[in-house]
Amino acid sequence: MTTSSNGNMTAPSPNPIVTDAIGLNAGNVMIPVQDGEMSAYRAMPANKTQLPIVLVVQEIFGVHEYIRDVCRRFAKAGYLALAPELYTRQGDASTYSDIPLLIEQVVSKVPDAQVMADLDATVEWAVKQGGDPAKIAITGFCWGGRITWMYAAHNPALKAGVAWYGGVIRPVTSLTPTHPIDIAASLSVPVLGLYGADDSGIPIETVEKMQAALSSAGSRSQIHVYPGTPHAFHADYRPSYRKAQAEDGWQRCIAWLAKNGVR
Repeated sequence: MTTSSNGNMTAPSPNPIVTDAIGLNAGNVMIPVQDGEMSAYRAMPANKTQLPIVLVVQEIFGVHEYIRDVCRRFAKAGYLALAPELYTRQGDASTYSDIPLLIEQVVSKVPDAQVMADLDATVEWAVKQGGDPAKIAITGFCWGGRITWMYAAHNPALKAGVAWYGGVIRPVTSLTPTHPIDIAASLSVPVLGLYGADDSGIPIETVEKMQAALSSAGSRSQIHVYPGTPHAFHADYRPSYRKAQAEDGWQRCIAWLAKNGVR
């Protein structure tokens, strides 16, 4: 699944990364939430307990194979990784072939409050499944990158976050009343932001404003910008994929979690 310039989904790139599940417990699970159950993809080393937990937050396309593969990559690195379907109540992203329609009919209807509660429930479930409550992190891509910043502000029990090209300045709505720029000064959880300087959807000026807000607050959070790099540079199934930047970003991600006690 890739995107064309007119916003429609096109054929996938020919060589997406495929991580096997050998030595892992990997597959779909159901997580109790406030109004029922929510599906999630879970990957973790087999027969291990007290594992560090990492929440993996989806792009707008939902928990598709790329996100599941990222979970397996974390599991291979020794983590209990969980990717919950965070807007399953609003619709099934996999049934849409048009991005603007997906955003209009599903993504724009997802309240931040719902997402925060669902991530809380995911953490609770992970701890009951053998995760270490003292070692919890979050990472997310695009839509999930913004959520990473917001959940880091919501849950001070987190040890770290890594936000991949998530919007930091957006219009305020009743469902999204605050954005990363609004919480920068009070953010206590260290978040690493990874951004492309040529991201057409996230103007570099907004990223610089976020950097300045973090710096003036003396925050432990940091932002790294890759010159000449587009949006979704980690998404190996899309034409926007940039191998060198993606690999460097992954190394920075793993190192950031370890530096902040999530390993």
